[in-house]
Amino acid sequence: MKHTLVIQSHRSPLPFAWLRSCIDSVQSWAANSRFDYQWLGDEIFDSVDENLLAKTRTQKVIASDLARLKALQKGLKDGYRQVVWCDADFLIFNPQNFVLPESTFALGREVWIQQDKNHKLRAYTKVHNAFMMFSQSNHFLDYYTASAEQLLQANQGRMPPQFIGPKLLTALHNIVACPVMEAAGMLSPLVIQDLLERKELGDGKALQLFKQKSACFPAAANLSSSVTAEAGFSESQMRQLIEVLTP
Repeated sequence: MKHTLVIQSHRSPLPFAWLRSCIDSVQSWAANSRFDYQWLGDEIFDSVDENLLAKTRTQKVIASDLARLKALQKGLKDGYRQVVWCDADFLIFNPQNFVLPESTFALGREVWIQQDKNHKLRAYTKVHNAFMMFSQSNHFLDYYTASAEQLLQANQGRMPPQFIGPKLLTALHNIVACPVMEAAGMLSPLVIQDLLERKELGDGKALQLFKQKSACFPAAANLSSSVTAEAGFSESQMRQLIEVLTP
């Protein structure tokens, strides 16, 4: 049996140049770990039902959330002992401490820091699908995939972007307590801003709260390209963030 397959995908060309640093970090980690690596373009959608593709044609991120599950299932069917998914904006900045857990599957950890309506900082602890790992003996991947397909088939209106991704995963996690790889984190814009200002000012309040609510400081993180673009972070700021995070 083959050992581990790491899978990534994104449309081409990349919308932001800084994504290349993230992709390179995952490829380097996979190579140093002696894992196989697979990059998928639009062919990742070939395994998604045509009716579901039509339903999500204006919401490609939702189709992507299902397509990655199909790609992971195929990896296991092809004989890999375990398969790993990393988003294209997932940066592994401390590879020595990014070690896959012994559990049969694991999801990424989201500690999202944002202001509430009273402008007070709040931490929302969830799980995310920018990193996922599944082994041959897991029973969750097929259930999750079937649940996602059933929700998409039943839905008749417009869906939130995270409909079958973090929203569904967090709902399932709240019920069954899925294994979580705490080192596979996610950074909100407020935490990113604090990291960018860290050298001059030390840890800002958002970063302090992030550390307080996290089980550990992550060794890798989803940098959320769509969110950071919406928040107005420039190419140079994202490159600076990568430099700050990378030893």
